Amino acid sequence: MTQRQSIRGMHDILPEATKDWQRLERQMASLFARYQFKEIRLPIVEHTDVFTRAIGQTTDVVEKEMYTFEDRNGDSLSLRPEGTAGVVRSVIQHGLLNPPGLKVWYQGPMFRHERPQRGRQRQFHQFGAEVFGLAEAGVDVELIALVDRLWHELGLRDDLRLEINSLGDPEDRQRYRQELVEYLMPHEQELDEDSKRRLHTNPLRIFDSKVETTQAIMAHAPRFFDHLGEPARVHFETVCELLDQLGIEYTINTGLVRGLDYYCRTVFEWVTDRLGAQGTVCAGGRYDGLVAMAGGKDVPGIGFAMGAERLLDLLSTKNDESEAPPSVYWVGAVGIGPVLQKAEALRTALPSLVVGVDLVGGSLKSQFKRADRSQARFALVVGETELADGTVQVKDLRSKQEQHHLKQEDLAQYLAEQLIESKE
Repeated sequence: MTQRQSIRGMHDILPEATKDWQRLERQMASLFARYQFKEIRLPIVEHTDVFTRAIGQTTDVVEKEMYTFEDRNGDSLSLRPEGTAGVVRSVIQHGLLNPPGLKVWYQGPMFRHERPQRGRQRQFHQFGAEVFGLAEAGVDVELIALVDRLWHELGLRDDLRLEINSLGDPEDRQRYRQELVEYLMPHEQELDEDSKRRLHTNPLRIFDSKVETTQAIMAHAPRFFDHLGEPARVHFETVCELLDQLGIEYTINTGLVRGLDYYCRTVFEWVTDRLGAQGTVCAGGRYDGLVAMAGGKDVPGIGFAMGAERLLDLLSTKNDESEAPPSVYWVGAVGIGPVLQKAEALRTALPSLVVGVDLVGGSLKSQFKRADRSQARFALVVGETELADGTVQVKDLRSKQEQHHLKQEDLAQYLAEQLIESKE
C-alpha cells in the first residue's frame, strides 16, 4: 500500500515548530488588543463571488490561483485566498458597521494554487487587521504604527523597510489607466506574455513584472503618483507628515501597486532582503469602495495582512532560541500511575514550572539517563519506600550533591527556592 504524503505545498506544522507559532500568536493577540482590535474568526470556504467581486476577475488570484469547486447543490465555492473579502462579507452580514470605527483582526490558513517555493506555499497562514468607517489619514498611520511596533518588539525593525505609495481615487485611476495604456501600446510586442494579457485587462499590474525587458519599459512609464487628484494628494501628504512626526522611516515607491483590484489611496509594504525573492512580509492599504461593492453601505476601509510563515522564517534567522528544558524530571519504580499523580500535584502547586515525566519506564538507570539527556536540573525519584512514607528523593543533576529526601508537602517550596536562586 502506498504511503500517503501531504499535498504539495501544504505542510504539517510539527511539534518542534508549534512553540514558535504559539509564541508569535500570543504576541500578535496582545499587540492587537493594545490597539483596541477585536478578533474575528471566519470560515475557510466562501461562495466564489465573495472573492471574484472583491479581488477582481482579471487578477492572477482569481484567474490562476483559487481553489474553486462545485458542492453537491451546484454552488460554486472557493477556499479563501485572502482574508479581507471574507471579513467584509461578515461585517455586512452581521450588521457590524454602526457606529463607524470597527477594528477587527484575524488569523488562519489561506489557499492559492501557486508553484511552491520558500515563502510561498499553497496553504499558508496570515495575520490580518481591518478598520471600517474611518477615512482620515491618521487611521492609515496608526495601522502602520502598529506594524512598526511589532517589528520593534520582535527585534526585526532593522531588517525591514517600509515602502508606501498612493493609488488615488477611482477617477484618478481611470485617467491614469488610459495614459498608461497609450504609453505601452507601442511597446506591446516587447512585453512578456503575462504583461501583454494584463495590458488589456489590468495594466497597473505590469509594474509587478519581474521580466527584465518589461521592467526596462516600465522604468520610463508615466507614474500614478504624478496623476493624483487633489483629495488623494492631500491625503497622502498628510500620511507622510504623520509618519515623519512619529519617526517612522519610509520610502515612497511610485511603482508600488497591490495585486488586488479593491485598493485605493494609501498602499504599503514591509519588505526584507533576507528571504530571497519572497521579500514582502506585510502588505496592505485602503479599499474605500469595497464594502459598497460587496453589497454594504458606502463606508471606507483599510487593512493589512502579513505572512506568518515568512515572519517566522525571518525570526528563525534572527533568533535561534531553543525550547526550554524541563526544570524537573520524574522517574519511578512504582508504575506510572503514582508518578503521574505526583507530577500533576507539582504542576498545580507551581504552574510555571516545566515538568518532565519519564513515560517509557524500565530500570532506574535507564530512566536517569533520559533525565540527564533532558537537561533538567533535578530528578525526582519515587520508589516503594517514598510512596509508603510520602517523600520524594531529589537528585541535583547539575552538581555532585548527594540526593536527599523531602516530604511531599515541602517539595514545591524547595524547588521554587532552588530554581529562583539558580536563575539569580
